[in-house]
Amino acid sequence: MKHGKKYSDAAKLVDRASLYEANEAIGLVKKTATAKFDETVEAHIRTGCDGRHADQQVRGAVVLPNGTGKTVRVLVFAKGDKLSEAEAAGADYVGGDELIPRIQNDGWFDFDVVVATPDMMGVVGRLGKVLGPKGLMPNPKAGTVTMDVTKAVQDIKAGKIEYRLDKANIIHVPVGKASFSEEKLSENFNALMDAIIKAKPSALKGQYIKSVTLACTMGPGVKVSVAKY
Repeated sequence: MKHGKKYSDAAKLVDRASLYEANEAIGLVKKTATAKFDETVEAHIRTGCDGRHADQQVRGAVVLPNGTGKTVRVLVFAKGDKLSEAEAAGADYVGGDELIPRIQNDGWFDFDVVVATPDMMGVVGRLGKVLGPKGLMPNPKAGTVTMDVTKAVQDIKAGKIEYRLDKANIIHVPVGKASFSEEKLSENFNALMDAIIKAKPSALKGQYIKSVTLACTMGPGVKVSVAKY
């Protein structure tokens, strides 16, 4: 794969064979962010889990102390008083049955996170085939199926992110923007790692965190030492 000059110059800053301490890795990632837009800093965490087994699934959510730097659009499925509660909390869209055809037939996806009250899951379940593949299906483990819509919306707006294993048993999550200070990125990264360590499946035998790589959108990966994890 041929890379441009900016990427090649950035890659020279990183020793591919080295494992860096988290703070050092974050400093390097910031140096390699040379795009004209504010790049997202992402963590890629390879685990020793086998997600094909239900008792080795890793899934949850964590509120990053300094947010993600991204404006998140929230859709809430609710009824009755919960509709106005969701609106007051800052939800971008609220509704019920009437939203189904808009999403199913018109391909409307102007939202990043879906929250639903438990009594609406029967309705939302009909969207499983379209929301599921996009990772938008509400889930109790992620705190997006709840009667406390105020807390759910406020947490998401404050920088709550969801993490889960992909098919290769890797977790990919944003930890902020390249414009964030090293201190803010470190706080976010540490909060994420604490949450993932706590989510370790009890059924897992062997090493849990196999490798951690930090990278910005257009930059090279920087490997983080996992010794302390």
